[in-house]
Amino acid sequence: MQNGEKIDILSMPFEELSDALGEIGEKKFRAGQIFTWLHEKKVRSFSDMTNLSLALREKLEEKYFIPQLRIVRKLESKKDPTIKYLYELPDGNHVETVFMEYNHGNSICVSTQVGCKMGCTFCASTIAGFRRDLSAAEILSQIYRAEDESGRHADSIVLMGIGEPLDNYDNVVRFLTLVSDQRGRAQSLRHVSLSTCGIVPRIKQLMELKLGVTLSVSLHSPDNAHRSSIMPVNRRWDVNELIETCREYTEFTGRRISFEYAVICGVNDSDEDAAKLANLLKGLSCHINLIPVNSIKERDYRADRRSVEHFAAALEKRRMNVTVRRTLGADIDAACGQLRREYEI
Repeated sequence: MQNGEKIDILSMPFEELSDALGEIGEKKFRAGQIFTWLHEKKVRSFSDMTNLSLALREKLEEKYFIPQLRIVRKLESKKDPTIKYLYELPDGNHVETVFMEYNHGNSICVSTQVGCKMGCTFCASTIAGFRRDLSAAEILSQIYRAEDESGRHADSIVLMGIGEPLDNYDNVVRFLTLVSDQRGRAQSLRHVSLSTCGIVPRIKQLMELKLGVTLSVSLHSPDNAHRSSIMPVNRRWDVNELIETCREYTEFTGRRISFEYAVICGVNDSDEDAAKLANLLKGLSCHINLIPVNSIKERDYRADRRSVEHFAAALEKRRMNVTVRRTLGADIDAACGQLRREYEI
């Protein structure tokens, strides 16, 4: 990512930064100092890098930039410790981030694109269409800004906000490289969850990297006709191809897959759906996370707790590992895409 003639330094992995400094006549050990300032101390200006010479700081200022996100809205739930941020990007676009508190620690849900191409009918993120990918720095900065502003540390990271992470594959992998680097944030990738609606070739690419992330697959229906009607991606890679790839993924990586299932009354919550889902996932190392579908004004989809619990019981009867996701931040519309839509209309 570039800003005029300047280069985005926050998106540069350590080795790339080290090589770039060597090319401008600087000792490569400076890369360690700069990387620490960027990813551990999270500074937003080269002038804050006080252990660097003034000449080097001026050289960095001339050649590079540190992307900035501006918080334009902040909503805090009165029901739980959930905070939702709406960020403005340098080009005027907007993305959302949600900070949540669970018993096991703090979790942050970040966006990977401005808008989404996938067209899932129940999702607010896709209604306004796709605008652009986020850079690795813009994904990182959502975490850094939220941590600085809230005073909390994110123990786990979820790539499940606006956008399809595997549709922005290169920048997402670069983000994972940066966030897990031991010279910076040193985030364990076992505490990073990446959600996808099922882009099969990218799942296979990710599998080969063996990064240790938790793969969360947005399934939402075990039936090809039903799934294609609510998730257009299924028309390209159908349920059977997707689940076959998931089996390959678990066998190759040794990592269990989480299947996200938005329960929609009258669409995918029947006993027949539960039986089909259990049969589809039989023998696969996985967990099913049921989510009451979020209401959005453009659709008449709905869910109630009783139908979700009934569906969970039907799956448990078939010996499936299933939980119902806690609804956090309901009073601030914490589902991805809603705040951005309201702000930009």
